[in-house]
Amino acid sequence: MTPQTVSAAEQPKTVKRASKPHPVASLLFRRLGWGVLTVLLVGIIVYAATLILPGDAAQAILGKQATPERVELLRKELGLDKSTWAAFLDWFTGIFKGDFGTSLSTGQSVTALLGPKILNSAVLVLVTAVFSTIIGLALGALTAARRDGFLDQVVSLISLVASALPEYIVGVFVVLVLAVNLHAFPAISVLPPGASILDQPAKMVLPALTLTIVVVPYILRMCRGSVIEALDSDYAEVARLKGVSSNRLLYRHALPNALAPAVQVVALSLIYLAGGIVLVETVFQFPGIGLALLDAITARDVPVIQAIVLLLSACYVVLNILADVGVLLVTPRRRLPR
Repeated sequence: MTPQTVSAAEQPKTVKRASKPHPVASLLFRRLGWGVLTVLLVGIIVYAATLILPGDAAQAILGKQATPERVELLRKELGLDKSTWAAFLDWFTGIFKGDFGTSLSTGQSVTALLGPKILNSAVLVLVTAVFSTIIGLALGALTAARRDGFLDQVVSLISLVASALPEYIVGVFVVLVLAVNLHAFPAISVLPPGASILDQPAKMVLPALTLTIVVVPYILRMCRGSVIEALDSDYAEVARLKGVSSNRLLYRHALPNALAPAVQVVALSLIYLAGGIVLVETVFQFPGIGLALLDAITARDVPVIQAIVLLLSACYVVLNILADVGVLLVTPRRRLPR
Protein backbone atom coordinates (compact mmCIF):
# COMPACT_ATOMS: atom_id res chain seq x y z
CA MET A 1 0.00 0.00 0.00
CA THR A 2 1.56 3.20 -1.09
CA PRO A 3 1.41 6.18 1.30
CA GLN A 4 -0.81 8.96 0.19
CA THR A 5 0.96 11.92 -1.29
CA VAL A 6 0.15 15.15 0.51
CA SER A 7 -0.04 18.12 -1.77
CA ALA A 8 1.95 21.23 -1.06
CA ALA A 9 -1.23 23.18 -0.42
CA GLU A 10 -2.30 20.66 2.24
CA GLN A 11 1.05 20.63 4.06
CA PRO A 12 1.04 22.47 7.39
CA LYS A 13 2.63 25.83 7.19
CA THR A 14 5.02 27.10 9.80
CA VAL A 15 4.07 30.60 10.74
CA LYS A 16 7.08 32.71 11.51
CA ARG A 17 6.48 35.41 14.01
CA ALA A 18 8.34 38.59 13.37
CA SER A 19 10.82 39.10 16.15
CA LYS A 20 10.29 42.37 17.91
CA PRO A 21 13.25 44.46 18.99
CA HIS A 22 14.20 44.35 22.64
CA PRO A 23 12.33 47.09 24.59
CA VAL A 24 15.58 48.53 25.98
CA ALA A 25 17.24 48.65 22.55
CA SER A 26 14.13 50.13 20.97
CA LEU A 27 13.93 52.78 23.66
CA LEU A 28 17.61 53.66 23.34
CA PHE A 29 17.47 54.08 19.56
CA ARG A 30 14.30 56.17 19.73
CA ARG A 31 15.39 58.38 22.61
CA LEU A 32 18.92 58.87 21.28
CA GLY A 33 17.50 60.17 18.02
CA TRP A 34 15.28 62.66 19.80
CA GLY A 35 18.13 63.50 22.16
CA VAL A 36 20.49 64.45 19.34
CA LEU A 37 17.76 66.60 17.79
CA THR A 38 17.09 68.26 21.16
CA VAL A 39 20.75 69.11 21.74
CA LEU A 40 20.97 70.49 18.19
CA LEU A 41 17.97 72.76 18.74
CA VAL A 42 19.33 73.86 22.12
CA GLY A 43 22.65 74.71 20.46
CA ILE A 44 20.90 76.91 17.89
CA ILE A 45 18.80 78.63 20.57
CA VAL A 46 21.82 79.19 22.83
CA TYR A 47 23.87 80.66 20.01
CA ALA A 48 21.03 82.96 19.00
CA ALA A 49 20.41 84.00 22.61
CA THR A 50 24.04 84.92 23.23
CA LEU A 51 23.98 87.22 20.21
CA ILE A 52 21.37 89.45 21.80
CA LEU A 53 23.18 89.82 25.13
CA PRO A 54 23.72 93.50 25.91
CA GLY A 55 27.21 94.94 25.73
CA ASP A 56 30.30 94.04 23.76
CA ALA A 57 32.83 91.38 24.75
CA ALA A 58 35.78 93.39 23.41
CA GLN A 59 34.64 96.47 25.32
CA ALA A 60 34.17 94.39 28.48
CA ILE A 61 37.71 93.01 28.19
CA LEU A 62 39.44 96.35 27.52
CA GLY A 63 37.30 98.47 29.82
CA LYS A 64 35.43 101.69 29.28
CA GLN A 65 38.61 103.72 28.82
CA ALA A 66 39.66 101.88 25.64
CA THR A 67 39.66 103.76 22.36
CA PRO A 68 37.29 102.71 19.55
CA GLU A 69 40.29 101.76 17.40
CA ARG A 70 41.64 99.40 20.08
CA VAL A 71 38.20 97.88 20.58
CA GLU A 72 37.78 97.28 16.84
CA LEU A 73 41.24 95.70 16.62
CA LEU A 74 40.42 93.31 19.46
CA ARG A 75 37.10 92.44 17.82
CA LYS A 76 38.99 91.34 14.71
CA GLU A 77 41.45 89.32 16.78
CA LEU A 78 38.62 87.53 18.56
CA GLY A 79 36.67 86.95 15.37
CA LEU A 80 33.73 89.05 16.53
CA ASP A 81 33.59 90.89 13.20
CA LYS A 82 32.39 87.79 11.30
CA SER A 83 28.86 87.48 10.03
CA THR A 84 26.37 85.61 12.20
CA TRP A 85 26.08 82.66 9.81
CA ALA A 86 29.85 82.29 9.33
CA ALA A 87 30.48 82.49 13.06
CA PHE A 88 27.76 79.89 13.76
CA LEU A 89 29.19 77.46 11.20
CA ASP A 90 32.68 77.81 12.67
CA TRP A 91 31.35 77.20 16.17
CA PHE A 92 29.03 74.33 15.22
CA THR A 93 31.58 72.41 13.14
CA GLY A 94 34.18 72.87 15.88
CA ILE A 95 31.93 71.11 18.40
CA PHE A 96 32.26 67.81 16.51
CA LYS A 97 36.04 68.16 16.79
CA GLY A 98 35.90 68.87 20.52
CA ASP A 99 36.74 72.51 19.92
CA PHE A 100 34.35 74.97 21.58
CA GLY A 101 36.38 78.00 20.63
CA THR A 102 38.58 80.32 22.66
CA SER A 103 37.64 82.11 25.85
CA LEU A 104 37.26 85.81 25.20
CA SER A 105 38.34 86.81 28.69
CA THR A 106 41.37 84.54 29.20
CA GLY A 107 42.43 83.70 25.63
CA GLN A 108 42.55 80.01 26.66
CA SER A 109 40.88 77.16 24.83
CA VAL A 110 37.37 76.61 26.20
CA THR A 111 37.95 72.85 26.33
CA ALA A 112 41.14 73.25 28.36
CA LEU A 113 39.53 75.89 30.56
CA LEU A 114 36.45 73.84 31.41
CA GLY A 115 38.13 70.43 31.66
CA PRO A 116 39.14 70.60 35.37
CA LYS A 117 35.90 72.39 36.26
CA ILE A 118 33.78 69.70 34.61
CA LEU A 119 35.68 67.05 36.57
CA ASN A 120 35.12 68.90 39.85
CA SER A 121 31.39 69.32 39.21
CA ALA A 122 31.06 65.68 38.10
CA VAL A 123 32.68 64.48 41.32
CA LEU A 124 30.38 66.73 43.37
CA VAL A 125 27.26 65.49 41.57
CA LEU A 126 28.35 61.84 41.80
CA VAL A 127 29.07 62.01 45.54
CA THR A 128 25.78 63.80 46.16
CA ALA A 129 23.83 61.32 44.02
CA VAL A 130 25.26 58.28 45.81
CA PHE A 131 24.66 59.54 49.34
CA SER A 132 21.27 61.12 48.65
CA THR A 133 20.00 57.97 46.90
CA ILE A 134 21.11 55.66 49.71
CA ILE A 135 19.79 57.93 52.46
CA GLY A 136 16.54 58.70 50.63
CA LEU A 137 15.70 55.06 49.82
CA ALA A 138 16.64 53.84 53.31
CA LEU A 139 14.63 56.51 55.13
CA GLY A 140 11.73 56.12 52.71
CA ALA A 141 11.50 52.39 53.33
CA LEU A 142 11.97 52.82 57.08
CA THR A 143 9.28 55.47 57.48
CA ALA A 144 6.89 53.49 55.27
CA ALA A 145 7.29 50.45 57.53
CA ARG A 146 6.59 52.67 60.56
CA ARG A 147 4.05 54.99 58.98
CA ASP A 148 2.18 57.40 61.22
CA GLY A 149 4.61 56.60 64.01
CA PHE A 150 6.89 59.00 65.85
CA LEU A 151 9.85 58.42 63.50
CA ASP A 152 7.68 58.87 60.43
CA GLN A 153 6.25 62.16 61.70
CA VAL A 154 9.66 63.58 62.69
CA VAL A 155 11.34 62.59 59.41
CA SER A 156 8.39 63.89 57.36
CA LEU A 157 8.50 67.24 59.18
CA ILE A 158 12.26 67.62 58.69
CA SER A 159 12.06 66.65 55.00
CA LEU A 160 9.22 69.10 54.42
CA VAL A 161 11.23 71.95 55.94
CA ALA A 162 14.36 70.98 54.00
CA SER A 163 12.51 70.81 50.68
CA ALA A 164 11.00 74.27 51.28
CA LEU A 165 14.37 75.97 51.78
CA PRO A 166 16.37 77.25 48.77
CA GLU A 167 19.84 75.84 48.19
CA TYR A 168 21.70 78.97 49.19
CA ILE A 169 19.80 79.20 52.50
CA VAL A 170 20.69 75.59 53.31
CA GLY A 171 24.30 76.35 52.36
CA VAL A 172 24.41 79.34 54.71
CA PHE A 173 23.08 77.24 57.62
CA VAL A 174 25.58 74.47 56.87
CA VAL A 175 28.44 76.99 56.88
CA LEU A 176 27.25 78.58 60.14
CA VAL A 177 27.01 75.24 61.95
CA LEU A 178 29.91 73.18 60.60
CA ALA A 179 32.39 75.86 59.54
CA VAL A 180 31.83 78.88 61.78
CA ASN A 181 30.76 77.25 65.05
CA LEU A 182 32.34 73.78 64.95
CA HIS A 183 35.29 74.60 62.64
CA ALA A 184 34.97 71.10 61.22
CA PHE A 185 35.32 71.90 57.51
CA PRO A 186 36.46 74.84 55.33
CA ALA A 187 33.74 77.42 54.74
CA ILE A 188 34.68 77.92 51.07
CA SER A 189 36.12 75.60 48.44
CA VAL A 190 38.65 77.85 46.73
CA LEU A 191 41.36 75.92 44.84
CA PRO A 192 44.35 76.95 42.75
CA PRO A 193 43.57 77.35 39.01
CA GLY A 194 43.32 73.97 37.31
CA ALA A 195 43.46 72.03 40.60
CA SER A 196 41.21 69.05 41.27
CA ILE A 197 38.86 68.81 44.22
CA LEU A 198 40.16 65.27 44.72
CA ASP A 199 43.41 66.78 45.99
CA GLN A 200 41.51 68.49 48.85
CA PRO A 201 38.35 66.42 49.44
CA ALA A 202 37.57 68.21 52.72
CA LYS A 203 36.53 71.27 50.69
CA MET A 204 33.85 69.20 48.96
CA VAL A 205 32.06 68.13 52.16
CA LEU A 206 29.92 71.22 52.75
CA PRO A 207 28.77 71.66 49.10
CA ALA A 208 27.94 67.94 48.87
CA LEU A 209 26.12 68.04 52.21
CA THR A 210 24.08 71.05 51.11
CA LEU A 211 22.98 69.38 47.88
CA THR A 212 22.24 66.14 49.73
CA ILE A 213 19.98 67.94 52.22
CA VAL A 214 18.10 69.55 49.32
CA VAL A 215 17.70 66.37 47.25
CA VAL A 216 16.99 63.70 49.91
CA PRO A 217 13.43 64.86 50.78
CA TYR A 218 12.16 64.26 47.24
CA ILE A 219 13.63 60.75 47.03
CA LEU A 220 12.43 59.97 50.56
CA ARG A 221 8.83 61.02 49.97
CA MET A 222 8.54 59.22 46.63
CA CYS A 223 10.06 56.04 48.05
CA ARG A 224 7.83 56.20 51.12
CA GLY A 225 4.68 56.55 49.04
CA SER A 226 5.66 53.74 46.68
CA VAL A 227 6.57 51.35 49.50
CA ILE A 228 3.31 52.09 51.34
CA GLU A 229 1.38 51.33 48.16
CA ALA A 230 3.30 48.06 47.77
CA LEU A 231 2.71 47.09 51.41
CA ASP A 232 -1.03 47.65 50.97
CA SER A 233 -1.23 45.49 47.84
CA ASP A 234 -2.88 42.08 47.58
CA TYR A 235 0.36 40.13 47.19
CA ALA A 236 1.72 41.72 50.37
CA GLU A 237 -1.41 40.63 52.25
CA VAL A 238 -1.00 37.09 50.91
CA ALA A 239 2.64 37.09 52.02
CA ARG A 240 1.60 38.14 55.54
CA LEU A 241 -0.96 35.33 55.69
CA LYS A 242 1.79 32.88 54.72
CA GLY A 243 3.86 34.05 57.68
CA VAL A 244 6.48 36.16 55.89
CA SER A 245 8.32 38.38 58.38
CA SER A 246 7.93 42.15 58.24
CA ASN A 247 11.57 42.77 57.31
CA ARG A 248 11.52 40.19 54.53
CA LEU A 249 8.26 41.58 53.20
CA LEU A 250 9.69 45.09 53.23
CA TYR A 251 13.14 44.53 51.72
CA ARG A 252 12.53 41.46 49.51
CA HIS A 253 9.07 42.24 48.15
CA ALA A 254 7.81 45.79 48.72
CA LEU A 255 11.00 47.78 48.13
CA PRO A 256 11.95 46.07 44.80
CA ASN A 257 8.43 46.67 43.49
CA ALA A 258 8.64 50.33 44.52
CA LEU A 259 11.91 50.99 42.71
CA ALA A 260 10.40 52.11 39.39
CA PRO A 261 8.97 55.45 40.65
CA ALA A 262 12.01 55.82 42.93
CA VAL A 263 14.34 55.50 39.93
CA GLN A 264 12.41 58.25 38.16
CA VAL A 265 12.67 60.67 41.06
CA VAL A 266 16.37 59.86 41.51
CA ALA A 267 16.93 60.70 37.85
CA LEU A 268 14.97 63.93 38.21
CA SER A 269 17.12 64.78 41.23
CA LEU A 270 20.26 64.20 39.18
CA ILE A 271 18.85 66.43 36.45
CA TYR A 272 18.23 69.07 39.08
CA LEU A 273 21.81 68.67 40.34
CA ALA A 274 23.14 69.33 36.85
CA GLY A 275 21.63 72.81 36.97
CA GLY A 276 21.22 73.41 40.69
CA ILE A 277 24.95 73.32 41.36
CA VAL A 278 25.21 76.87 39.99
CA LEU A 279 23.86 78.41 43.20
CA VAL A 280 25.69 76.03 45.52
CA GLU A 281 29.00 76.47 43.75
CA THR A 282 28.55 80.23 43.95
CA VAL A 283 27.89 80.12 47.70
CA PHE A 284 30.97 77.98 48.40
CA GLN A 285 33.10 79.33 45.52
CA PHE A 286 33.41 75.74 44.37
CA PRO A 287 35.59 75.58 41.22
CA GLY A 288 33.05 73.89 38.95
CA ILE A 289 31.04 74.69 35.85
CA GLY A 290 28.39 76.51 37.88
CA LEU A 291 30.84 79.13 39.10
CA ALA A 292 32.46 79.19 35.64
CA LEU A 293 29.07 79.96 34.08
CA LEU A 294 28.50 82.85 36.47
CA ASP A 295 31.97 84.27 35.77
CA ALA A 296 31.45 83.89 32.02
CA ILE A 297 28.13 85.75 32.15
CA THR A 298 29.73 88.56 34.15
CA ALA A 299 32.58 88.87 31.65
CA ARG A 300 30.28 88.26 28.66
CA ASP A 301 32.50 85.37 27.63
CA VAL A 302 30.17 84.03 24.95
CA PRO A 303 32.09 80.85 23.91
CA VAL A 304 32.27 79.67 27.54
CA ILE A 305 28.56 80.38 28.07
CA GLN A 306 27.64 78.47 24.93
CA ALA A 307 29.82 75.48 25.86
CA ILE A 308 28.47 75.19 29.42
CA VAL A 309 24.81 75.54 28.45
CA LEU A 310 25.23 73.00 25.66
CA LEU A 311 26.97 70.63 28.07
CA LEU A 312 24.16 70.98 30.64
CA SER A 313 21.53 70.32 27.99
CA ALA A 314 23.38 67.18 26.90
CA CYS A 315 23.45 66.05 30.55
CA TYR A 316 19.69 66.57 30.78
CA VAL A 317 19.11 64.43 27.69
CA VAL A 318 21.44 61.63 28.83
CA LEU A 319 19.98 61.50 32.34
CA ASN A 320 16.43 61.36 30.97
CA ILE A 321 17.39 58.43 28.76
CA LEU A 322 19.11 56.65 31.65
CA ALA A 323 16.01 57.21 33.81
CA ASP A 324 13.75 55.55 31.23
CA VAL A 325 16.18 52.66 30.82
CA GLY A 326 16.40 52.28 34.60
CA VAL A 327 12.61 52.07 34.89
CA LEU A 328 12.56 49.33 32.25
CA LEU A 329 15.29 47.36 33.99
CA VAL A 330 13.52 47.35 37.36
CA THR A 331 10.14 46.48 35.81
CA PRO A 332 10.28 42.84 34.59
CA ARG A 333 6.99 42.93 32.67
CA ARG A 334 8.24 45.89 30.63
CA ARG A 335 11.89 44.98 30.05
CA LEU A 336 11.21 41.57 28.47
CA PRO A 337 10.38 41.42 24.72
CA ARG A 338 6.97 40.12 23.76
